[in-house]
Amino acid sequence: MADEKNMTFWDHLDELRGSLLRMLAAVAVMAVICFSLKDLLFDVILAPTKSDFITYRLLGAEPFTMRLINTQLTEQLMVHLRMAAYMGFLLASPLILYELFRFVSPALYRNERRYASVVVMAAYVMFIVGTLLNYFLIFPLIARFLGTYQVSPDVENMLTLNSYVDTLMMMSLVIGIVFEMPVVAALMGKLNIISAKMMKRYRKHALVVILIVAAIITPTADIFTLLIVSLPIWALYETSILIVKKLQKEK
Repeated sequence: MADEKNMTFWDHLDELRGSLLRMLAAVAVMAVICFSLKDLLFDVILAPTKSDFITYRLLGAEPFTMRLINTQLTEQLMVHLRMAAYMGFLLASPLILYELFRFVSPALYRNERRYASVVVMAAYVMFIVGTLLNYFLIFPLIARFLGTYQVSPDVENMLTLNSYVDTLMMMSLVIGIVFEMPVVAALMGKLNIISAKMMKRYRKHALVVILIVAAIITPTADIFTLLIVSLPIWALYETSILIVKKLQKEK
């Protein structure tokens, strides 16, 4: 701690530069590995387009066909680069969080450091859980519905690869952020911005908001899919109430 206090502004800047370079190097290495494992990478990404995907088999869904096409000369290469970079960032994210925490932690007191480490770890785990839930449950149901929906048998669905990948990435990000609800609620409860009593009082309002958010995330007319998306978010809200209640009791 004494060394940290004696560090100048330029010393801190140099330390930050070193952390950023290590983070970029980690992302680059993981991205290159993902890029080189093209077949494995796209076996995972394109798995929800096949009727034998684990989610469809568990739900007993009928066999279907979802075709993806390429419409631009550079589209497949750019999608390959983009997905390799995204997966590289995702795989390198534990090191990125460690480097950021290592840079910031010397400025925190011991109890603040311990609390911050729990918050960061919880936020990371919840984001990953949300991303996995989207990949294995929410996105496959939506992709199957929209990919096979037809206004007429004369109109055949031919989805572009770019459209499919953009939707997958966007939904992964949105669901990952939604799953940060308990972490955000815990922080707001710790700061006395909200209370468990207040969250219970506005439970009905929260349900309406959750249904609206679920309807936006799932632009389908399928009530089953709407419930599949709504129930995890509702469970997160109820979990948030319990977490806030426990934190405020500890005070």
